[in-house]
Amino acid sequence: MTPPVALTIAGSDSGGGAGIQADLKVFAALGLFGTSVLTAVTAQNTREVRDVLPLPARIVTGQIEAVLADLPVAAVKTGMLGTEAVADAVAAQARAGLLPNLVVDPVLVSTSGHRLSVVAAVERLLPYALVVTPNREEAGAIVGRPVDTPDEMARAAAEIAAGGPAYVVVTGGDADRDAPGPGDPTAAGGGRHGAEAVDAFWTGSGVTLLRGPRVATGNTHGTGCSFSAAIAARVALGDEVPAAVRFAKEYVARALAGSREWVLGGGHGPLDHFHWSG
Repeated sequence: MTPPVALTIAGSDSGGGAGIQADLKVFAALGLFGTSVLTAVTAQNTREVRDVLPLPARIVTGQIEAVLADLPVAAVKTGMLGTEAVADAVAAQARAGLLPNLVVDPVLVSTSGHRLSVVAAVERLLPYALVVTPNREEAGAIVGRPVDTPDEMARAAAEIAAGGPAYVVVTGGDADRDAPGPGDPTAAGGGRHGAEAVDAFWTGSGVTLLRGPRVATGNTHGTGCSFSAAIAARVALGDEVPAAVRFAKEYVARALAGSREWVLGGGHGPLDHFHWSG
């Protein structure tokens, strides 16, 4: 059977844990044929982002047009946009109705703390998004105030939804970004953030808090990319958004658990996208 096609529009991660590379791994793991449009090239590893080269907007547009002219894309996700010019180029395609089932991951800052996009670039896409998936820090940047608690996440999700997207998920798993790495005895039991990973999910009729067990690990590089890619993949496969979101949360939890004992690099390691660890 011919697989469904998904498209990721994002930056490249030379370390292989996030960005385009993570998205394509998720698509493949879930049975889709993945296509890609690069917005930027980064020099990074698990420890840091060393350099970023945004691509010209015309090259981004050219890649999108080439893919759409030849392949039946069923869902699209965006990650790092880099510049407002690139965001305008992507938004123009969305405004024309050419980016179906658009999932926007507003990648503003890397796991290591390097700024990758500006808020204005993300806001360009909100009116055309089916789903937007900011973490707490990204949600705070969009609404202009700190977002930490589940109540604050819920309010931020509702405010972001007012910008146009049909669904918003403010994820809380980024609380583990400073979690200890493999072998650290303080990693047991969920660390200082508690035993649950809580997301605030706006569905148009209010906010639901999605709760799941927190995976205590320092290997969290690419978690947000993988979550949004999994949502896009499941929508491309025919899921309604609520089911896709719940599946994506479970998928990421399994991928985090699978790589919990991995030692790849000296910083925030990657996820087990293919469940190699069982």
